Amino acid sequence: MAARHQLPGVQRFSWIHSAAIRVGVLTWIYASCAFVAWQLVAYGIPQLERFAGVRDAAGSAVIIGLLTIPIFRFLKDPAKLFTSGLTAWTLLTLTYLVAEMLFSLLETRMAAIQIFMLGAVSYGLIAVFVWVFLMCAEARHRHVEQSEHAAAHADHLRTH
Repeated sequence: MAARHQLPGVQRFSWIHSAAIRVGVLTWIYASCAFVAWQLVAYGIPQLERFAGVRDAAGSAVIIGLLTIPIFRFLKDPAKLFTSGLTAWTLLTLTYLVAEMLFSLLETRMAAIQIFMLGAVSYGLIAVFVWVFLMCAEARHRHVEQSEHAAAHADHLRTH
């Protein structure tokens, strides 16, 4: 059996017994670092203002990429996927609230409640989609298994 790859920093949070919460907290740390770096570049380097569109697209892409960690980690467990994602997103919303106090123009784009709802609904929809997909895959597996069993039983009856 191959060793499972762990996220950097996971050993520091071994006191969090729930893997979903632990991954959510780590995802929050990664995404918050990327968000703060993005804001520092946006507000601290005025020479890059002419590249604001590219800068914002790159910052968004990095954060969205980091926020997919819970999705890929718990792809076969929608409840943990939702718990982990919502943990990361809730903490990221708190980071956004603090950033609104430091960077005054930030709140003109989206309010913190809008940010929170965007993430909660997104993770909820993804978790439901994964759950439905897994249920369909399980139903198909059982149907195929039952069909094979019936065919084998029919062959057995024909030979006797």
